[in-house]
Amino acid sequence: MNTTIIDILGFIAAILTTCGFIPQLVKIIKTKSVNDISFEMFAMFLAGVTCWLIYGILIKSPPVIIANFASILMNGTIIGYKLKYR
Repeated sequence: MNTTIIDILGFIAAILTTCGFIPQLVKIIKTKSVNDISFEMFAMFLAGVTCWLIYGILIKSPPVIIANFASILMNGTIIGYKLKYR
């Protein structure tokens, strides 16, 4: 399969899965409520996407690197709000 098509598919997947956290982050910022957010889930997810980022760097895959870097930023922010508003 053409590498360009594979990269495009990777970027589409990266955008969709990474942007899935935006509504949650916006809701937390607007309501300043994190009561229904599981710290453990987001901490485990953050650890997982950090591993994916390292993996992406090692295999030199831009879609994997970019998506997981963005996920780290968003999930790290959510964890920060969880700690701030608890």
